[in-house]
Amino acid sequence: MAQALPGIKEYLPHLAYDLVIFGFNGKQLKILLLEYQNTDYKALPGGFIRREEDLDAAVKRGLKERTGLDHIFLEQFYTFGSLKRSRPDIMKKIIEANGINISGNHWMLDRFMSIAYYALINFDEVNPQPDALSKSINWYNINDLPTLMMDHKEITIKALEVLKLNLDRKLIGMNLLPQKFTMKELQTVYEIILGEKLRRTTFQRKMLGKDILVRHEKLFTGGAHKAPYLYSFK
Repeated sequence: MAQALPGIKEYLPHLAYDLVIFGFNGKQLKILLLEYQNTDYKALPGGFIRREEDLDAAVKRGLKERTGLDHIFLEQFYTFGSLKRSRPDIMKKIIEANGINISGNHWMLDRFMSIAYYALINFDEVNPQPDALSKSINWYNINDLPTLMMDHKEITIKALEVLKLNLDRKLIGMNLLPQKFTMKELQTVYEIILGEKLRRTTFQRKMLGKDILVRHEKLFTGGAHKAPYLYSFK
């Protein structure tokens, strides 16, 4: 039995959201992408906003449906509204590939503006779930992404730019590190997200100068090397 499409009486027309879900496990930065059923289209997770629903609530709902996680740091970073992003042919193919008939004037084939959010989570802690129209959902390395449909590559690039510009402030609100971490672990996060190697002494001086860290006891592991201090965010 074919599934029913979302009704216009339940959802707002012309408006959608897209989620750039970055995954980080201390060593790699990845992004979560859907692959639609019976097509070669890969895309960011996204969805529509219910008429009786706050925008933020809709995005949090979508994030939980795809990752199973609650209370994740989310930030709205841009709105994409170019005329060129309207591709009813792509949406029609995705829907029909799932065995669903759709009329040419259906609201889901109309022009949509997308409000984009990003989240940053530990991909080792997530068992992603595809949506109703997708056959799979997987993590892809940020430096080796497949071709994305419509303007989803542009959305991803913009999200990464915003993340890099605001990394100091964002790290405090995201669960990328244990509650207490070494300066080396913190530097590794910066290097992977920024995509460049950083000088250890310069990085340490910069971070201590920001007055955002609390220094704790040393981390003794029994090895012969000098034990590093542990830190946490204020």
